[in-house]
Amino acid sequence: MDELQLVRDRAEDVPLPDLVELGAARARLLAAVASERSRKTGKRLWQAGAATVGLAAAITAVVSFAPTGDGPLTPPRAAADPVRVLHGAAAEALKLPDAPPRPDQFVYVKTQYAYSDREAWISADGKHDGYVKQDGQAFPLPACVDGKYRVEGANNPAANGTEEPCVVMPAYRTDLPTTTDAMFSYLNKNTSGDANAMGKDVQMLVGEAYLPPRTKAALFDAAAKVPGLQAVDHVSDAAGRPGVGITWPGHGVTLIFDAKTYTYLGTTQGAVVGYGIVDRVGQLPR
Repeated sequence: MDELQLVRDRAEDVPLPDLVELGAARARLLAAVASERSRKTGKRLWQAGAATVGLAAAITAVVSFAPTGDGPLTPPRAAADPVRVLHGAAAEALKLPDAPPRPDQFVYVKTQYAYSDREAWISADGKHDGYVKQDGQAFPLPACVDGKYRVEGANNPAANGTEEPCVVMPAYRTDLPTTTDAMFSYLNKNTSGDANAMGKDVQMLVGEAYLPPRTKAALFDAAAKVPGLQAVDHVSDAAGRPGVGITWPGHGVTLIFDAKTYTYLGTTQGAVVGYGIVDRVGQLPR
């Protein structure tokens, strides 16, 4: 089963999440996983809930896709065209150097929220232990090796050191299409054409993963084919950077792009302020 489907199955019929929710989800993960492990469910919750790594990233948690409490966003009439913005983002992605990580490296992502920052080191091949720091706490992201992961930190001490089944969730995505039509078919197949679920997939893939430039461009171009997209002018991401927002039909999440270059910035609640490839957990990009 595709990992994005695993995430959606845990969040069916719930509004499209913002990046802040996905970010906080990793921090909530370990407590939830420990509780589930202590009941010996045998489920690989972190792997199943990854934001792919995404992403991210990813994705990578027992994801909470609940609304933020602000209610649905009703965008004003925008001068920007959402299709043009997404095609612009695709063109910008093609300008990026294709410098994929080695299997033993990590994708580093720093996300700024209103009241905290979050740093994540996500294994490029999904087979090395990653790490997350947020709100003064640190959590490991266990690796999946030979279809199993090592249980650590469970409420039930007897479970520690044991192994449970898992699915490898690499931060470096080499399995995705590189053309617009193929990517749209991929997203459409995984979501049965549901725009909300497709928006979740796009956000998870772009949020905490390394996508080759052609793959990232195909993702944005495919997103432009989703009906009902709306643009929101004069918005800022969580770091205060101005841009143009794109919203999915009927939901309040707004993905922010630079209004001139169309570079992806994050969302109104979570801004991607640091990104790079590093050799080890704790290392920062140069």
